Amino acid sequence: MMDIVSTDDIRSAGPLPHAQSVTFDGPIPLELGAELPGVTCAYETWGTLNADSSNAVLVCHAISGDSHVARHDQNDDPGWWEYLIGPGKAIDTDRLFVVCPNVLGGCRGTTGPGEIDPKSGRPYGAEFPRITIGDMVSVQKRLAEHLGITRWRAIVGGSLGGHQAMTWVARYPKSTDLCVIIASSPRLTNQALGFDVIARNAIQTDPYYAGGQYYDQPQRPDTGLAIARMLGHITYLSSEVMEEKFDPDRHDPRQIASIFEQRFSIGSYLAHQGQKFTTRFDANSYLSISMAMDLFDLGTNRLQLMERFDEADCEFLLVSFSSDWLFTPAQSREIVNALTALDKPVTYAEITSPRGHDSFLIPDDIEQYAPLVQARLEDHCNEPVKLSAVEQLILELITPEASVLDLGCGDGNLLSALRSRGNEKIVGVEVAQANILHAAARGLRVIDYDLNHGLPAFIDGQFDFVVLSATLQAVANVEQLFHEMLRVGRKVIVSFPNFAYRALREDYVARGRSPKAPGEFSHEWYNTPNRRFPSIADVHDLCREKGIVMQREIYFDSETQAQISPDDDPNLNADTAILVLARNG
Repeated sequence: MMDIVSTDDIRSAGPLPHAQSVTFDGPIPLELGAELPGVTCAYETWGTLNADSSNAVLVCHAISGDSHVARHDQNDDPGWWEYLIGPGKAIDTDRLFVVCPNVLGGCRGTTGPGEIDPKSGRPYGAEFPRITIGDMVSVQKRLAEHLGITRWRAIVGGSLGGHQAMTWVARYPKSTDLCVIIASSPRLTNQALGFDVIARNAIQTDPYYAGGQYYDQPQRPDTGLAIARMLGHITYLSSEVMEEKFDPDRHDPRQIASIFEQRFSIGSYLAHQGQKFTTRFDANSYLSISMAMDLFDLGTNRLQLMERFDEADCEFLLVSFSSDWLFTPAQSREIVNALTALDKPVTYAEITSPRGHDSFLIPDDIEQYAPLVQARLEDHCNEPVKLSAVEQLILELITPEASVLDLGCGDGNLLSALRSRGNEKIVGVEVAQANILHAAARGLRVIDYDLNHGLPAFIDGQFDFVVLSATLQAVANVEQLFHEMLRVGRKVIVSFPNFAYRALREDYVARGRSPKAPGEFSHEWYNTPNRRFPSIADVHDLCREKGIVMQREIYFDSETQAQISPDDDPNLNADTAILVLARNG
């Protein structure tokens, strides 16, 4: 059975012995018009702040999180992002100063509905003012000033934490070097809103909710809060992982003491999660924070998102998960597309995982995306790069000051060579996850994207050169991609294997089998990634038909490691072509 235990599951309601707090005197204005007489912010820190305060990382937690993101010592309880943060980990507390505050509206030390209202002398309860993500960030900004931090090395958040990270850079454009947004979105879908509405109704209609003033009552609205958490857990898991976990013992549920239905294994699991949640969370805090999350809205289209991030002065890393239907990869791409159109430095990866939204907290998935976070937090030198003969020829076609978009960039070899040479604006597009991780680990900007969908993230004339190297044969819609490359780039460099090469012709005739030869042609007919089998003559015909200008032609024979003259029948004698293309007029 697949292990889906998340680091969120191991947290308890116990005290947080390493938590600190600071109180900010009021009145504290809130976005929706109300104010608080003062705010106490609880937070924890790891590592040591350096002399110029340049190594500070802010970690923003999700809806049910708190300040305890990682253990402080061996005797401490583990934190909810234990596998990402700590000595020698991706967010390395041996060299970084990590700060994680409990959000405004929470119930783990920061001012929230359970705190005493100075005016009434009793807990705020339902009278706690409605807050926004912006209000949470405003308190965090005060905390940063209290700690003497003027610019974060990074702001990192998953889910609701991602909303906070985005709000930081939208409101305080020069607040951080790096913004890391994991499993998040520019706003919730209506489906996600629907689950939250039901969850809040479950709490508020619980007979023990008492209008929100249940703190001095013998019973609290635990049934409503547990149901809210059950709904949440359904949204955190994918259909695939639920089948994997619960189908083997579907009719043999684990027996627990609960008032909730346990006829099926999924029922006992949800009952357990719901009841456990009531021991460490406050119902009013859940109402307050979930409403703030639902009100979060950066925009519904690319132009609105571009306006939000236009002044942001930082690098971005976005991570989504393939099976997350709560905060979908498509929603992350909306953010990536806006940042790309703005020419902001952004890296994006869609991690393949069956575990749904909870993936960002699960050790196996953290292991996949942690190298991306680590790479963005480390300094990268221009390491020596060994280029193939074809890559070297492409490099020589690109001027040192040119901006370059490398489509199908692989592990970033050409991009690394361009960076070493001094090219500054270089971006890779890749779909293979291993290649994305490798390229990102080299400190390169790379975006997870399928070229068969065109290049909608990029604007007209955004790059001096668009490179498509050894990828043409794997593209489904060649005409569309040629059009898109010529739209985005002033010049296009295309290299591709020539399937009319002499050795392939001879092999086909002599053996009566599909061509197979070393290098690009080494696949069997049934497992080849190639969709097209173009010859040099075929591509020439396409360019003539579409009015595409061939500014330069280079033909190469890998067997002899020699260039083939255009007059020496390259369609027969060259196994690789490199063409420099431009729009006609």
